[in-house]
Amino acid sequence: MTDPVSPELSQLLEGYHRFREHGWTPKLERWRALQDKQEPKVMIIACSDSRVDPAQIFDTDPGEMFVVRNVAAMVPPFETSPGHHGVSAALEFAVQVLQVKEIIVLGHGMCGGCKAALTQDLHGTEPGEGGFVADWISLLDEARGPVAAKYGTTGREAERAMEQAGVRTSLANLRTFPCIQRKEQKGTLRLTGAFFAISDGFLHLLNEETGEFVHVD
Repeated sequence: MTDPVSPELSQLLEGYHRFREHGWTPKLERWRALQDKQEPKVMIIACSDSRVDPAQIFDTDPGEMFVVRNVAAMVPPFETSPGHHGVSAALEFAVQVLQVKEIIVLGHGMCGGCKAALTQDLHGTEPGEGGFVADWISLLDEARGPVAAKYGTTGREAERAMEQAGVRTSLANLRTFPCIQRKEQKGTLRLTGAFFAISDGFLHLLNEETGEFVHVD
């Protein structure tokens, strides 16, 4: 006798049945074309936040985007020290194997990781008690200084400034990867910063010349 299905899993299974009916069968030819290979032209680096699904925001079909999600949509700088470099491995695969043409760093409003980086509430906690998150978002320590100096460490204005600074930080860290440097210089790879505001559903793109995020009409 199997264990009873939890309400949470039951809800997901209901969604799976809807997917089979409305997502799989109508697009069967698309799925058959994807069974042997994938050829996405775009890589998205997004936050793990449950409210920000890149496939939903950009209304894409399967196989169109190679997506990596983590706390605060962060990219660590290039390094060769021993360890498990999950984001770096995904970047290497996307750029060198899949040959993507565009990498988009997608930040978002109401980001808990960026808020924690700003307030430093998790600073000094042990792994398993918040320490893993604290260590990860320390990638934003340098960006935090100017934000805190101008806006303080609380309030929506400060939080949004930190969220957008996180996008700029990840873009800067992307450019520390030699393979990305080479391809961007040759014009075969483009980097873009984006910001999705949960409160109003608007997407903004970073103008790197001005440093401002511009609303997409």
